[in-house]
Amino acid sequence: MIESFNIIVIGGGAAGFFAALTAKKTNPSASVLLLEKSSHLLNKVRISGGGRCNVSHACFDPVQLAQNYPRGGKALIGPFTRFQPRDTVLWFESRGVELKTESDGRMFPVSDSSQTIIDCLLQEAKKLTVEVRTRQLVESINKNESRFRIALASGGGLECDALLLATGSSPQGYAFAKAFGHTIQEPVPSLFTFNVPAFSLKDLAGISVEQATLHIVGSDFSQKGPLLITHWGFSGPAALKLSAWGARWLNEKNYHVQLSIDWLPDLSNERTIDLLRALRKESPAQCVANKNPFYLPKNLWKRLVDLSGIDSGKRLSEIGNEGLARLCSRLKADVYSVEGKTTHKEEFVTCGGVALDEINFKTMESRLCKRLFFAGEVLDIDAVTGGFNFQNAWTTGWLAGHAMASPS
Repeated sequence: MIESFNIIVIGGGAAGFFAALTAKKTNPSASVLLLEKSSHLLNKVRISGGGRCNVSHACFDPVQLAQNYPRGGKALIGPFTRFQPRDTVLWFESRGVELKTESDGRMFPVSDSSQTIIDCLLQEAKKLTVEVRTRQLVESINKNESRFRIALASGGGLECDALLLATGSSPQGYAFAKAFGHTIQEPVPSLFTFNVPAFSLKDLAGISVEQATLHIVGSDFSQKGPLLITHWGFSGPAALKLSAWGARWLNEKNYHVQLSIDWLPDLSNERTIDLLRALRKESPAQCVANKNPFYLPKNLWKRLVDLSGIDSGKRLSEIGNEGLARLCSRLKADVYSVEGKTTHKEEFVTCGGVALDEINFKTMESRLCKRLFFAGEVLDIDAVTGGFNFQNAWTTGWLAGHAMASPS
């Protein structure tokens, strides 16, 4: 038996859900079905932001917002003029969910619980009568002149006029897109932390600095921001952003690179050495470990002094110009050998997916197959950390939903 629908969405994540809701809201008479292969809906929403759900980011200028996407930014400028973070805030607030903005611009529900977002989306689906089915494994998709036919692993069959693939980084989703003639940019990891074997800062795990600049030696990739020392290497916003912008290059290098850290990004080399010399002149009898003119965490400062070949128990008067030069070099270009990466499996983000020049970004419709649509991470779009990946999901889902609900 073949069941017939106007619109079918494959993928029960943020993009797929938002598209299904938007389509039904736009055209209440349309029959809309959402299929999810697993038993859990909105899984990334659930675990995002440590279970708080980083819904979006308080950046309301489309051009500026697009600059947070290493891949897809240019293509998203137009879509962001139609649905952007301000619209996301209004959408959730109009359904009783208030969002708050933290000091770094990230936006979360006031409840600090991702379940608030999930409940809102599920309640909206129920209210609009969007049919949602879990544990629905799609086996194949075909299309005749006007309709798509979906074969399910369970043996059932479905038909629809408009089909949305919101399958995230699933290889199966890429295979379906490829079967309709689409080019797939090879998926590689993005948003990961850097592993440093035999890490000389390992026992300082948990220490963070508010600003550091990370640079991949031999490349043009650099990022400035908060940096966290971990048991295995480096994490925090600066490391994650660097991994996103350098995702393909790092993959080609098999994640074996030299990482240079400038612990004092707002000071020049000349200013740094001048401050060290002034410190020595002003406090010659002081132990170098106890005199940190740069406001670095105490234990990190002591370790950097030791790593520069200076006994941190020495008096400043005992340190010559050569020693100060070595310390300056360590502070401004502290190099570590990266040999691998660490990703949090549940929050895995990929760089790669359906080629963007094959998509109409006014509607999210395929340029190769009429009434086939794409939204979310299945596209070759990815962002830095901070709520931007979810905003891509809401925006592309909203555009696809409107277009699918319109007559062909």
